[in-house]
Amino acid sequence: MSSFKDLRIVDNFYQTSSFFPMPTVCISTVNEDGSLNVGSYSLCFPYYIAGKDRYAMVLECRNNSNTGLNILRTGKCAINFITDERATFKEAVRLGYPGPSKEKMKDFKWPVEKGLADPNDPERPLVLSDAFQVFECTWARHLEHAERFKVEDIDDGYAGPYNDFNGLTSKYGAHYILYIDKILMKEKYYNAIVNGVTKKDFPNVPVDYGYRDSTNFWYTQFPRFKKPIAEPIPAPKEVDLGSIRFAADRIDDTVKFTDDALKNFVKVPRPFLKTVLNGCVAWAKENNVTLITDEHVKIINDKRNKEKQERK
Repeated sequence: MSSFKDLRIVDNFYQTSSFFPMPTVCISTVNEDGSLNVGSYSLCFPYYIAGKDRYAMVLECRNNSNTGLNILRTGKCAINFITDERATFKEAVRLGYPGPSKEKMKDFKWPVEKGLADPNDPERPLVLSDAFQVFECTWARHLEHAERFKVEDIDDGYAGPYNDFNGLTSKYGAHYILYIDKILMKEKYYNAIVNGVTKKDFPNVPVDYGYRDSTNFWYTQFPRFKKPIAEPIPAPKEVDLGSIRFAADRIDDTVKFTDDALKNFVKVPRPFLKTVLNGCVAWAKENNVTLITDEHVKIINDKRNKEKQERK
């Protein structure tokens, strides 16, 4: 008899169905208006490590995230490796929560500076001054002909056809193979690598446990603590009902929403609002409903919750 239980594999399996140790990095990119965007990621790993003319990382992200759209547009980013202080990780969690770049960056307080790869290029993002190392990267958009993808292709996800390993890889997903142009290292760690690393020379880095629930991210500090630490996810900011109405009225010509129905969506993160509204409209058409009410939303939510339970 096996000593293991068979756990069902579901979407985002590394968070929902496993404990998967990962890094926590903050990726800086340049928005269309020239402003800085910083988003937090853990699905960022070495990709080309030897035997190639270039070295590379791979980033997995939502294709309609601020970071994903900026890389798709400019082809450039910086991977900033942060240290594990509680205040630093708290800010990383905040920056990792979906939302408009302008709204998230207005409270951004970390110091930044120019990198060393093409510092006069306006599409090269600033890097975090407090990072212990930074990889300045360029997207290998020619691989798998990913140059054909455009920002304007992404509305409520991308309808396809999809690539397998570079560019837009699913309706909501993207993989970016990022050539490493420069590795920037703070002097203390530069000297350690050049002169010989001892056990005292390693930076204190956060280890993300991968698993998260609807309340917390879990991580541990290195090397001071052995038990995981819970960092609460920021409470979703309520979206103005008028903004939701504006979006809802443009979803479909025949299916509409009452105000009471739309009040259910005030805490839905803006990047996911259109997806949620589209799901409601699809249910309405399947059930011959032309005006979605609060009661209909409750039915839709109950159906979605039942499906989630069945997948566990």
